[in-house]
Amino acid sequence: MEWTEVSVLTTNEAVEAVSNILQEAGASGVKIDDAADYANLKAGKFGEIVDLKTIPHRTTGALITAYYPETVFVPEILPTIKQRVNELSQFGLDPQPGTVTTKAVDDVSWATAWQKYYHPVRVTRYLTVTPSWENYQPVQAGESVIRLDPGMAFGTGTHPTTRLSMTALEMVVRGGESMYDVGTGSGVLSIAAKYMGVKDITAFDLDEVAVRSAKTNLDLNPVAKDVVAKPNDLLKGIHQPVNLVVANILAEIILPLVPQAWENLTDGGYFLTSGIIADKLDEVVAAQEKQGFIIDNILQMKDWRGVIAHKPTEDE
Repeated sequence: MEWTEVSVLTTNEAVEAVSNILQEAGASGVKIDDAADYANLKAGKFGEIVDLKTIPHRTTGALITAYYPETVFVPEILPTIKQRVNELSQFGLDPQPGTVTTKAVDDVSWATAWQKYYHPVRVTRYLTVTPSWENYQPVQAGESVIRLDPGMAFGTGTHPTTRLSMTALEMVVRGGESMYDVGTGSGVLSIAAKYMGVKDITAFDLDEVAVRSAKTNLDLNPVAKDVVAKPNDLLKGIHQPVNLVVANILAEIILPLVPQAWENLTDGGYFLTSGIIADKLDEVVAAQEKQGFIIDNILQMKDWRGVIAHKPTEDE
């Protein structure tokens, strides 16, 4: 069986958005070659797991490559892909150069090509994300290992927005909480939250492909065996308050989520948001404060921001 490889040359800040565009166009797998990931490893900031000399890697920008089966007529979807990539600038993301290229590959080539770009990476003080095929074991006390199959979904836990979300979770989770993971993608935040002690988690995503991918990754991590993943548009139709709502999504999508999160949080419950480009932060914070949330902390990594907020109790 032949496949078509579609590659987009872009910036680090647009990695997850471009990956999502390619997935929604019908990709069976996505690989991410992001220079920023290798820079972090080289600097030892998140734990130097691999020797950069042993693997090929980019020094600037990011190359997102998706694989489409022969049942997908790529010439038909290419114009839409290019248009959506260019439109990312409207959401405060810089996709440039946004160059899109294609080439034909066979089964063996695509099935293994992305594996050489994905290695264990320390994403927080206590969490390491590793590909499912590597027998990585914790190297320090208290370290938890999240196993993911990146061939099934975009998002490997290494992007700044995901790291911000995990850091926020580490700051507020005390154990025994209930949580909604909105826009779960690969399911990595739900898995991380279970390792931190969150008791009950429901993960939502509008994209059914993402839901299936999340379920696959949840199955790879026994700690997350009881997490429920299902399709839903943000928190529409959900009326069961929880202690935590976490959302790693674009600012424009966070805005309509704000009132839904308010209605679905217990008093004192935390609303953790990431995926916010720097120049959209004020808008997101203003929307949350207008709703009644109290802003506890603003986290930042590169051009991205994360917000830790909570719904006040009667005494506040």
